Amino acid sequence: MKRLNYACLIGSIACLASACSEQAPENTSSDITDTLTVNIPQAIPQTLQSALPLAMQTDGVVTAFTMLSENAGPTTISIASDDSIWYTLSSGNAIGRMNPDGSNMVEYPIPTPGSSPRIIAVGADGNMWFSEHEGNKMGRITPTGEITEFPFLSENSQPRAIALGSDGNIWIGMFAANKIGRITPAGMITEFDIPTPDSGPRALAAGPDGNIWFSEFKAGKIGRITPQGEITEFILPRPQTGPGDITAGADGNMWFLELNGTMDNRPVDGNRVGRISMTGQITEFSIPSEGSTPINIAVGPDRNIWYTKNNTLGRVSPDGEITEFPIFDGPARTVGLSAGSDRQTPERLTDKLWFSDPLNNRIGYLSFE
Repeated sequence: MKRLNYACLIGSIACLASACSEQAPENTSSDITDTLTVNIPQAIPQTLQSALPLAMQTDGVVTAFTMLSENAGPTTISIASDDSIWYTLSSGNAIGRMNPDGSNMVEYPIPTPGSSPRIIAVGADGNMWFSEHEGNKMGRITPTGEITEFPFLSENSQPRAIALGSDGNIWIGMFAANKIGRITPAGMITEFDIPTPDSGPRALAAGPDGNIWFSEFKAGKIGRITPQGEITEFILPRPQTGPGDITAGADGNMWFLELNGTMDNRPVDGNRVGRISMTGQITEFSIPSEGSTPINIAVGPDRNIWYTKNNTLGRVSPDGEITEFPIFDGPARTVGLSAGSDRQTPERLTDKLWFSDPLNNRIGYLSFE
């Protein structure tokens, strides 16, 4: 049984991204808050309850906030140390920020037109860093909204996923250049060639071993790169599985998605959640729903693995048991999942599992307590 309520919040909506200055005036809230209560049974295995004393449970309440600009295309989310919510607006060519309750929402236009910002993450310097997929640059934005851009050495590299490494640098998957990039807090970029040609590094995350792990979408492999740039590759059990988003799990393994359908003009037959140990042992778990593809993966406040799939969030227990829950009535495209670890080991988790929904121009969260 679902209950969906709509309530207008007080506050004016100022400017669209195209009309805002670099440091746009802040707004008190978004236009609409949607609240949806869904029935999500708890699934922390009894054998793990003692091992996870701080694990939280969801109350099933989903809250969502509409973006200031129309068709802004919210894509990925990162949570800063002060708990402010930062997100990329791919269609709006801007970076957004708001408080966890939706207040003080603001959008900062990116200087490069049509840059298509993708992934955003907290840097070791306290700034937010983001990839410009079409702009071929890395961006850095201060807490006050000042943006600096750094071009890549390779042309048209299509940078996608980024993560803060154990060395204090931001690491980047360069999808079209077939490289893994590294950028220092000062903006110095180094690029490392992946051994397999045209492997299509689609996503990456920091692992508990101090290395960066990445998916090779076109090659059907999971890669690992040390802080010094040494790369090892692990072949997935089945061909054409299209490995996508990846994250470090609470169990000390890396977890990743296998995409489904046609992605980046390439047919793939995945629709699974994968797990790879630090020594390269791979296990796959089938997603129960057919058809559409899963997109993003993250550790939730309950320390289980969660993923996005259209209007659904999926939960994966440490032993691979998968349960899916529709979180909206009607069409949605949930992506950009984060509870605070942001492609690092899950040492910092908030009480909310955030996601974006570019189809409906909103971001939201599933509450835990």
